[in-house]
Amino acid sequence: MIPSADRTADGELAAAVAGLEQPDRAWFDRPPLDVAQGLLGAVLVSRSPGGDVALRVTETEAYHGSHDPGSHAYRGRSARNEVMFRDGGHLYVYRHLGLHTCMNVVTGKAGEASAVLLRAGEIVVGQDVAHRRRTAAGVVRSPEQLASGPARLTVALAVTMDDAGADLLDPASRLRLFVPGVPVQPYASGPRVGVGGAGAGPGFDWRRWIPGEPTVSAFRPGVTRRRRNQAD
Repeated sequence: MIPSADRTADGELAAAVAGLEQPDRAWFDRPPLDVAQGLLGAVLVSRSPGGDVALRVTETEAYHGSHDPGSHAYRGRSARNEVMFRDGGHLYVYRHLGLHTCMNVVTGKAGEASAVLLRAGEIVVGQDVAHRRRTAAGVVRSPEQLASGPARLTVALAVTMDDAGADLLDPASRLRLFVPGVPVQPYASGPRVGVGGAGAGPGFDWRRWIPGEPTVSAFRPGVTRRRRNQAD
């Protein structure tokens, strides 16, 4: 854990990650679908001057670089997706439609550009902090909605574009990840949310979630749009 003068927060965070493991680089050096399943039940800790928050991951989506038409890295390296080409365990943060920030955990070896989008989770520590952040950004109707979507999740954890490239394995990082020693069972799978075109075709049921979790986001199909000569 990152040192803190707040012993209460330290105790709550320690309880939230009890029984979980701190992964090494090899843990991420697997196919993105395996990591997407392995991240279910993981706890991501975010420490900041505004308050500490811990989130238990309940929903993920896998993206497989140049093999995946739905991936930002499908057409190769760009300024936007550069972090995806790093070693697994780094954080790829991007802005969706110029409005919302989303976060992905990079998987595989350097150069492969695969990643797992964190779609939803349950706030297990710092619910009041997360609620304050989310209320400032929009309407919150229930605790289950605090992080029930990739943009809501980043707001609750105070993740911004400044966190792009953060190493979740660095002991000094304000963002740390703790994973289950045994993958969560059972899990559900289905099509990715909002992904259209070839990336939504047969064989791309690459969303994973914990069945019965009220925090899991609602499914919506993707819409195929004509690109305007812009790099991913």
